[in-house]
Amino acid sequence: MNWYIETVKAYPIITAMIQFALLGTLGDMIAKWVVNKKIFLPFTSKVLVLKMLEWALLAVCIKYAFVGYGYFVQGLVDKGMLPSLNFFWEAFTISASMNLQFGPFLVLMHRLLDNLVAGENNWKNIDKGIYSLLWFWLPAHTVTFMLPKPFQIGLAALWSVVLGLILGFYNAKRK
Repeated sequence: MNWYIETVKAYPIITAMIQFALLGTLGDMIAKWVVNKKIFLPFTSKVLVLKMLEWALLAVCIKYAFVGYGYFVQGLVDKGMLPSLNFFWEAFTISASMNLQFGPFLVLMHRLLDNLVAGENNWKNIDKGIYSLLWFWLPAHTVTFMLPKPFQIGLAALWSVVLGLILGFYNAKRK
């Protein structure tokens, strides 16, 4: 485990990009597998590479948000604009501020990039992506921000797989 921690500390952006490129893309694939009820490569090689690049780009934004919103919340506490926060409430406040301010931008950027990769102009159900900030990402990131910093991005990338599974089952039921 030390090699992971040391690598993440030494190369925070690159490791975030790799983790999201792999796990975020896996989440997209799982969603397709669940909907189609069979395991196959749901994307062409070109789309697979583009999706990995998409997730890597999103990872840079996410990594900066993770760091920045931690300082944002601490700054509000330091200036007396928030009370001192215990372990849980600090994690919750970082998650809430990040998901309510940065989250909508990320959902829209993710859909824009998905559209570019797929060669589509699909904005259907974007409201469900925005709602996922409340029902999924707020609690998920609260747990994430309770972990030591070197593990936070890895768990966030893993949550992408979990959300892919949830959305796959939801979309399979609607089919």
